[in-house]
Amino acid sequence: MEEKKLSRSRKVLTFCVVTIIIIGSLYLLQKLLVPKYMTDIVEGAMIAEYYDEEHDHDVVFIGDCEVYENFTPALLWEEYGINSYIRGSAQQLIWQSYYLLEETLKYETPDVVIFNILSMKYNVPQNEAYNRMTLDGMKWSSSKVNSVKASMMEDEKFLDYVFPVLRYHTRITELNGDDFKYLFHKDKVTHNGYYMRVDVKAAENVPKGRPLADYSFGETAYKYLDKMTALCKEKGVQLILVKAPSLYPYWYDQWEVQMEEYAKENDLVYINFLELQEECGLDFTTDTYDGGLHLNLSGAEKATKWLGEFLSKEIGLASRRGEEKLETAWKKKLDAYYEEIDRQTKEWQEKQNGGEK
Repeated sequence: MEEKKLSRSRKVLTFCVVTIIIIGSLYLLQKLLVPKYMTDIVEGAMIAEYYDEEHDHDVVFIGDCEVYENFTPALLWEEYGINSYIRGSAQQLIWQSYYLLEETLKYETPDVVIFNILSMKYNVPQNEAYNRMTLDGMKWSSSKVNSVKASMMEDEKFLDYVFPVLRYHTRITELNGDDFKYLFHKDKVTHNGYYMRVDVKAAENVPKGRPLADYSFGETAYKYLDKMTALCKEKGVQLILVKAPSLYPYWYDQWEVQMEEYAKENDLVYINFLELQEECGLDFTTDTYDGGLHLNLSGAEKATKWLGEFLSKEIGLASRRGEEKLETAWKKKLDAYYEEIDRQTKEWQEKQNGGEK
């Protein structure tokens, strides 16, 4: 009898060990195969960086590249004492923004949420690769589940998000040094969500918008904007809608009217930075790095200064300079911010002096 019990115990132990080895191996394989977004398409690493933050922000930005490339939290802190973070990702669709906001409000309750409204132009899912750059970085929660379901293309499967190894198994033949270097850690690619570029490419021959058959924003887009508005009011957060000063994609007058009307009907602040270029001091011969699609550091700091003044004087956000914990955190962040400015500036100058290669 004792021998049978011992044999049974050994079998159970063997089964458990084998199971642990199999699960551990699959976990490591999955971490190896999932794209690292460290040197190529770094936008895919942005969403996950939020979880390493102290969740005590006065302002949280939500949206696409028109927030994470056009506003810089470092300047909001340095000049106005406003602690902010940008939860941005490439082509972030409005339902993804809503569920990111929903998730964020489980971690903290900022005074202000700023949402860039360019994504109102999209009413249906667009692209799996962009979906992944937003969704893969989210921690699992009901917000992520719902965001995945709302975002999937027709040929995508929910299980591929639960077990990314199913989606990325073919990368086994494409692995490179980054996949091993960043297996267990990742470098920061943003500064509180801001993606920095110091190089310059003047805006020239910016295309005008082509006439559309219908200028109305879609039912789904309005549905999630309504949900965002309602959630902010429920949580006592002031929602501010913005249109960043990007010259392209084109922002139609008909879209502007709809946003102005929506803001008025829902008692929201709406700021169109396209109308504030002169007031901000923006110069698209020097303040963009890609011909007017996004601002470079010079442009982002100009737009941020205007916004900081507005948040301080019109919204009434008080400076938090002098709070020891925040001062210590931002000292380290500002050191990294200015080191990155120096590094990129040096590279840009060397490229200018050496010519295109």
